[in-house]
Amino acid sequence: MSKVEQKIKAIELRRRGWSIKDIAKELQVSPSSTSVWCQQIELSENQKKLLFTKQVAAGNVGRQRGAEVNRLKRHTAVSLAQKEGSAIVGKISKRDLLMLGIGLYWGEGVKSRSSATALVNADPNIIVLGKQWMEKCLGVQPESFSPYLYINESHSHRVAEILRFWIEKLELPSEQFHKPFIVKHKNKKQYDNQDLYYGVLALRVKKGTNLKYRIQGLINACASN
Repeated sequence: MSKVEQKIKAIELRRRGWSIKDIAKELQVSPSSTSVWCQQIELSENQKKLLFTKQVAAGNVGRQRGAEVNRLKRHTAVSLAQKEGSAIVGKISKRDLLMLGIGLYWGEGVKSRSSATALVNADPNIIVLGKQWMEKCLGVQPESFSPYLYINESHSHRVAEILRFWIEKLELPSEQFHKPFIVKHKNKKQYDNQDLYYGVLALRVKKGTNLKYRIQGLINACASN
């Protein structure tokens, strides 16, 4: 197709309401040339509206594709990081668990003299790790645990469900759990899936005064090392 034929075709397509970009792509010419050829063509209001709607739709498709690409990138990065983490950490020894637990209690444990020995957190993985640490490294027996559960009032209808979750997670009988406390204040953290909220659990140890002294001694040894 000659330049003259391309120009005539471009004008025809523009009069039919085509966009400059689509015309250029159809005729395999530059958008700048297409724009010059069609600059005298005035689109109707209806044609302008249709082009605008098409551009918005194309933009949404582009954003969706971009979001999917980013999601795949994140998934790949997370997967690689998890594999790398597993390779670096390897099998956790008893001493590894001891040091992990000390750091965990140092940051999340109750340390005041007048309070019970307890590890407090909303993350189930932290609480489970703390329980394993107390059992395997400090000799705490399963029957010595007395968990206290704090649930925001906005989830009061899920008390039984949340309690059951912790019973299964900690592998402790329901009789060892204190009656859940309903906390009456606005929950600052917003969950995308409200069913992922499981309250805050204080993993307390009955008659744990001497245990607290031992834990504090471990913390002090790390602090002065």
